[in-house]
Amino acid sequence: MRQGITDAVKHLLIINVVMFIGTLAIGNGEAFYQWFALYFPQNPNFQPWQLLTHMFMHGGFMHIAFNMFALWMFGTAVEQIFGAKKFVIFYLLSGFGAALIQLAFLYFQYNSGLTTLIESGASQTEVLSILSEGKYSTAWLPLLGDQFDGFIGAFNGTMVGASGAIMGVLVAFGMLFPESKLMLIFLPVPIKAKYFIPGIIALDLFSAISGNSIFSPSNTAYMAHVGGALTGFLLMYFWKKNENDKYRWN
Repeated sequence: MRQGITDAVKHLLIINVVMFIGTLAIGNGEAFYQWFALYFPQNPNFQPWQLLTHMFMHGGFMHIAFNMFALWMFGTAVEQIFGAKKFVIFYLLSGFGAALIQLAFLYFQYNSGLTTLIESGASQTEVLSILSEGKYSTAWLPLLGDQFDGFIGAFNGTMVGASGAIMGVLVAFGMLFPESKLMLIFLPVPIKAKYFIPGIIALDLFSAISGNSIFSPSNTAYMAHVGGALTGFLLMYFWKKNENDKYRWN
């Protein structure tokens, strides 16, 4: 297999780096985040293009460094099988799938809290108006209890990063090269990709459901990771099932 960096991966790396530099250089990052990070659809800052642009935004140097290393490491091998055009489509669809599943998870948290408030006599219009001002009512605390953080976080949180798309690429890599051995930096034990990658996905799913972070920062969008992996798996499954599809388009 040819070594080095493939064309689509190279251009994706460049776009991510340019967006990161723009975030640092313009308005202390606030302007780029307001324009390009993915907001909850009920939030006044939400715009439809954020479903795409959030994939090229990152929250810090370590965030982009880790993601771009993973994109280069796994994406290059996958692109050599797919070709550039199909790889880009696969990458973007995995990112969209990640975003949609994360938003569905946030909607569940938001609607659960909103239902509780409405059943307690609050007005939906009033609740949304207060949230849209970046505030909350102290009267909500005893009513929501354990639901409070999820409710407020769902409305006010933003999602950035290529992780969801890269999880799709990681799944593709595992299905194409199942016997390849991988290992974590802090756990230098080689594990075959067909075991390693499902293990990573299972940890993300556990963290999303339990709220307990294992390896990643606590503000990680774990369901986006799961969504990207699921989308990548479904794409690989249906492409492989189609006998006329030999993976590569160009």
